[in-house]
Amino acid sequence: MIVPDISQNAVAVADHYDELDPIYRRIWGEHVHHGLWVTGHETPGEAVEALVETVGDRLRLMPGQACIDIGCGYGSTARRLAVTRGVRVTGFTLSAEQARYAAAHPVPDVDIQVRDWLANGLADASADAAWAIESSEHMVDKPRFFAEAHRVLSPGGRFVICAWLAETGASWWKVRHLLEPICREGRLPSMGTREEYEAMARAAGFAVTGYEDVSLRVARTWPICAARLVKLLLTDGETRRLALGARNRTSFLGIPRLILAYRTGAMRYGIFTLAKAAESGP
Repeated sequence: MIVPDISQNAVAVADHYDELDPIYRRIWGEHVHHGLWVTGHETPGEAVEALVETVGDRLRLMPGQACIDIGCGYGSTARRLAVTRGVRVTGFTLSAEQARYAAAHPVPDVDIQVRDWLANGLADASADAAWAIESSEHMVDKPRFFAEAHRVLSPGGRFVICAWLAETGASWWKVRHLLEPICREGRLPSMGTREEYEAMARAAGFAVTGYEDVSLRVARTWPICAARLVKLLLTDGETRRLALGARNRTSFLGIPRLILAYRTGAMRYGIFTLAKAAESGP
């Protein structure tokens, strides 16, 4: 597990997203996650929606199911899957600004809450499916992240995680100059490997039913973000003022580092599909 040399917690994560909220939306829109280029010809907007649809497909969502979006951001994934798949979604975010945006864009059967997933307050076996798109990285207690998902899911429930992952056996150079700084700048308490995630999932009681490394199909996200950020800094005074004066301004230094981390293989992007065992018969 890659652990940065400074403490990161839920308060730091909330502050990060609250402060940088307007810049994130100007750079990447209301989906705060990677795009997935399936054919290679998608627009950035189509690519972020392709990732959402991939999650929905792996969950095998059915109309009427109760779902959990762990780390829901602006609620965009929850809204899209509620509309396209007919599911009911409860989303959790640490950011009051993200929840405020979600409240201004309501759709039926979507409830966005400002609450820490590690203290979610949901009843046992109360959900049919759950997903976490690039939020597990922010969890201080990753084993508990998995354990809470297993507790909340009903027997037979499915859980899909899209995660930033550290290269297995990354060299000291990659750890020191890429992975640890990315964790610090992105407010990530730690970054695990594929093997560590699968071990934590199994320890929580899940079966790992699928894994796909889509690093090559999501890496294009960061050069696009870099180009948009540079353009905004040059042309938009408000963005420049916010970016240069922000407490979390070092986060923007992580963009070129992320580009290099993908190109060197130091960082991977994985999609895990997990299942909770169905109840056994009498």
